[in-house]
Amino acid sequence: MASFPDCVNENDLDKAKFIGELLVPAAPFDQKSGRETWTVAFAPNGSYFAWSQGHRIVRLIPWTSCLRSFSVSAGEEGTIPTSPRRLSRQNSDGGLTVALADEAREHTIDCGDIVWGLAFGSSVPEKQSRCVNIEWHRFKFGEDQLLLATGLNNGRIKIWDVYSGKLLLNLMDHTDVVRDLTFAPDGSLMLVSASRDKTLRVWDLKDDGNMVKVLRGHHNWVYCSSFSPDSSILCSVGAGKAVFLWNMDKFTLIRKLEGHHNDVVSCEFSPDGALLATASYDTRVIVWDHQKATILLELGHLFPPPSPIFAGGANDRWVRSVSFCPDGRHIASITDDRLVRFWSIEERAPQAVASLSNGLCCAFSAEGNVLAAGTRDGSVHFWECPRSVASLQHMCRMALRRVLSTQQVEALAIPTPLQDYLTYRVI
Repeated sequence: MASFPDCVNENDLDKAKFIGELLVPAAPFDQKSGRETWTVAFAPNGSYFAWSQGHRIVRLIPWTSCLRSFSVSAGEEGTIPTSPRRLSRQNSDGGLTVALADEAREHTIDCGDIVWGLAFGSSVPEKQSRCVNIEWHRFKFGEDQLLLATGLNNGRIKIWDVYSGKLLLNLMDHTDVVRDLTFAPDGSLMLVSASRDKTLRVWDLKDDGNMVKVLRGHHNWVYCSSFSPDSSILCSVGAGKAVFLWNMDKFTLIRKLEGHHNDVVSCEFSPDGALLATASYDTRVIVWDHQKATILLELGHLFPPPSPIFAGGANDRWVRSVSFCPDGRHIASITDDRLVRFWSIEERAPQAVASLSNGLCCAFSAEGNVLAAGTRDGSVHFWECPRSVASLQHMCRMALRRVLSTQQVEALAIPTPLQDYLTYRVI
């Protein structure tokens, strides 16, 4: 068994450029369970980076300060320092660093329990709440509001003001671990939580955090959820082989996507909403046309491809996380074979790789130039992403697919080759 097909020589693959890492301090209890970085997240506007560094603690770091600590100027994310720098927790004693007048502040937040899920929420672009009596609300979120939601081991969700570090809301309804959180990207501050209690719950933070709906259908733990860019569809995955798609206007199940042979643990839509990437313990990342329920691309992490029986067990190549780059052309995956892979949707072999032991999660920066990956020891590692100039064709395709579904593209009176390109059947 190998990590790459016979036609690919691992030594010939590009090595992703490592630019730095965030470390936690050594402590006697660090070897115990609870030190893992289960989630890393970038603010939608690129202002902050957040990571759950284990043992109840979340660090909120201004992204420009983080880059500066790696000797990368804030205006040049792509510049690589001559030697990677490390930033440790000791740099911010007391939870609040001294910041310049024009700089964002760093915060260290004690959430009171082990943190499993993190998500930034922004009211930009601003969208009205569905609630009728909006004037009676306790919180009136402004246009520049930036929130951080933390999902905890005890089933609670805590909402924090990113700029002040203050606790705003404490949401209580889940009966088990809140494994993942995601905000609707339309500025509505609708929050979806995925839990081990087998449910997803929808919360309206503009309605003081009231719960809007419980989505039921999973028969086991729910690991991850993700909104489509227009906030109309939610994807959820968990301890099962199916991928669930939900209509978020009606809060109903649209369909289940079948194709994985083991638990599906991570999911994310492409920036234009045309593609959906899902990662599974079956050693594969599948790229779907979710609107047609068809598989467009399979990214394998074990060769020769394992049989469904072997893929459904402990195969040493579990894919832990997948993330779509904002350029719509690249995907990153974290796997148990101690590698981070950077894929191009135009190829079936990785474009670049990097070494990472015990990786758990990954996320691209808002501009797509940097990938952050969290590990079991509570640290976060950063790499520069492969860079190439997108073709005008691809940019036009993304612009079109933001407003047209696959079915609408197929109804256009255009040549078949162009139709295949626009629907990603030919990438």
